[in-house]
Amino acid sequence: MKMSRRGFLAVAGGTGAALTLTSCGQEARPSQAGELLRSKAKLPDPFQVPLPIPPVKKPLRSDAKADYYQVVQRTASLEILPGLKTEVMGYDGLLPGPTFDVRSGRTTVIEQVNQLDVPTAVHLHGGHTPAPSDGWPLDLIMPANGHGGHGHHMTGGNPTTGKRTYTYPNTQRAATLWYHDHAMDYTAPQVYRGLFGLHIVRDDEEDKLPLPKGDREIPLVIADRAFDADGSFLYPAAKDGPGVESKYMEGVVADVTLVNGAPWPVHEVDAVRYRFRILNASNARRYELAFDKGPATFVQIGSDGGLLDKPIEHKTLVIAPAERFDVIVDFSQYQPGDEVTVVNKLDQNGGVLRFKVARKAADDTSVPATLSSYAVTPRPSGVVRREWRFRRGNAGGHHGWTINGKGFDPAVMQAQVKLDQYEIWSFVTDVHHPVHVHLAPFQVLSRGGGNLSAYDHGWKDTVDIRPAEVVEVLVRFTAHKGKYLIHCHNLEHEDMAMMAGFETI
Repeated sequence: MKMSRRGFLAVAGGTGAALTLTSCGQEARPSQAGELLRSKAKLPDPFQVPLPIPPVKKPLRSDAKADYYQVVQRTASLEILPGLKTEVMGYDGLLPGPTFDVRSGRTTVIEQVNQLDVPTAVHLHGGHTPAPSDGWPLDLIMPANGHGGHGHHMTGGNPTTGKRTYTYPNTQRAATLWYHDHAMDYTAPQVYRGLFGLHIVRDDEEDKLPLPKGDREIPLVIADRAFDADGSFLYPAAKDGPGVESKYMEGVVADVTLVNGAPWPVHEVDAVRYRFRILNASNARRYELAFDKGPATFVQIGSDGGLLDKPIEHKTLVIAPAERFDVIVDFSQYQPGDEVTVVNKLDQNGGVLRFKVARKAADDTSVPATLSSYAVTPRPSGVVRREWRFRRGNAGGHHGWTINGKGFDPAVMQAQVKLDQYEIWSFVTDVHHPVHVHLAPFQVLSRGGGNLSAYDHGWKDTVDIRPAEVVEVLVRFTAHKGKYLIHCHNLEHEDMAMMAGFETI
C-alpha cells in the first residue's frame, strides 16, 4: 500500500525565525535536535507566575474492579502569558490535562469525547495496555461535529465518531505514566497545542516507603512553546508540499519554558525533602537540569517504568522528550529566604523554574538504600535479536525519517514478536533520537558497546540515543496480542514517518 503523506505538519500556525541547534557528531554532551522557533509576543519576566498543580480527575462512578471517567477534548482560552489569551486543545480544556491517580491492578475506563475540529487518538505512554486501547494512530476519534479534520483516508485503523472508550488494566508497577495525542501525522502539533497529561500508578510496594507525600510530592511537566504576538501558539505551518523537506524536520524547539502550563514558574517550599515527578513533554527539546547554586542534587528513585532498585544521585539530570525521572530534592540545607533556580545547561543555563525556601519544617521522610525488590533482569542467552535503524531517508517517495529504511505504513508490520519471550533490540541512530516502545518497559543493556549512561538505569520505555550510537535493550512483551508501535519521540520525526508497527503473537 502506498501511503499519502500530507506534507510536514499541516496544521495552521505561523513560522518564526529559525536557529539551528543541531549537532550531528558524536559528542560527550547531549545536543538539541531541532530549529528554534522564536515568540513574537511580549514575554514575561521569569519566576513571577506561581507553579500550578494539575487537578486530579475524579471518577464518575466506581465498582469493585474499575473506576469510570469521562474526558472532553475541547478548545479553551487560557491565560498562559500574563495579559494574553492562548487557545489550547486540551483534555477537559486544561493544559496539561487532568492527572489520573490510580492503583496498580485496578482498571481505569475512560470515555474520551472529541469536541475538537480534528481527529484524535489517545496513547497511554508507558501503559501495559490492550491493543484496542493503545492509541494506534489510525484508531481515530473523529470529531463529534462531523468535521473531517485532516482528511485521513487510509486503511489500517478502526475510527469512531465523537467518542471512544479506552480501558487501562494498570497491571504494572507504580510509575509516572502520561497520556497524549497519537493521531497519525499530526501528533506533534496536537501535543504542542495541549493534548497531554499525567497518569500516575501507585502500588503497595511504593506506599510502604518513607518518601515525601501530599503537597510535598509534585509533578513537573516541562514543555517548550512559542507564542505569536496575540498570545496564540506559534507552530510552523505546512507551506511545503507533500514530501518536501521542511527546515523544521529536525524538530521544533521553542523559546518559552512551561512547567505545568506556566512560563518559568516559581514555587514556595519548606526546608525539607520533596518528591518531583519530572516529565519532558516537549516535542524535541532536551534538558540538562541543574541547580544554579547550593548543595541540592537530584536523588533519582524512579525511571519511566517505576522505582529503581536503589537511589542514584545526579548533579545534573539529562532528560529527552517523553522520559520521566522520579527524584527527591532535599531543601533542608537552605535557609528561609534562600532562592534556588533550576536551569537547563543545554540552553546556556536558561531558567526553568525557581524554588523559594519559605521556612524550616518537620520532616519524617527518608530515601531508603533499597527501593524495590523488582530486581534488574540478568541478561538471558539465546534470545531473539532485532535491529532497528533510525535514519533520515527517502522511502516510497517520502522524504523524511525512516526506521529500517521504511516510512511508517500502518498496513505493514516490521516484526512479529512472541509474547513472554525475552528479546534484545538494538537501536542504531544517525542523529539524536529518543526511541519509545509501546506495551512493555525495557532495560538498557549497553550503550555504544560499553557501559550505561547515568540515566539509563531501571525500567524504561524511552531511551535517548545520541548521534551515531547503538543502544541495546532487553524487552519482553506479555498478556496482550495485537499491533503496537516503536517510534522516535521527537514528535516532528514521528509525524514524518519515523514509526514502525510490530505485532505481538
